[in-house]
Amino acid sequence: MKQVFESTSRTFLAALMAVALLAPSVSFAIGVDESPSAGAMVADAVVARPVLLGFTVVGTALYLVTLPFSWAGGNADEAAEQLVIGPAKSTFVRCLGCINSGRQE
Repeated sequence: MKQVFESTSRTFLAALMAVALLAPSVSFAIGVDESPSAGAMVADAVVARPVLLGFTVVGTALYLVTLPFSWAGGNADEAAEQLVIGPAKSTFVRCLGCINSGRQE
């Protein structure tokens, strides 16, 4: 019984140390500054923005059609976030050629 406990605790400690070593690398990877190229900007303006605008319009229509069911289920806010707000942010609140939504500082 003692051997089982010791081997389990060693495995747990090894896993804990591995996770502790990975944590700093994940936190450094989050703060990436985007500097899109001219090709990425052109592709975004010609292809991505019109497609995302279409997704926003279709998502808004789907949201309005399913709104009574969303109210009944209690998830109207989540449906609005996924069907309307998310595509609208990707369409209108994103720098030209950038991948992540939001304003670039």
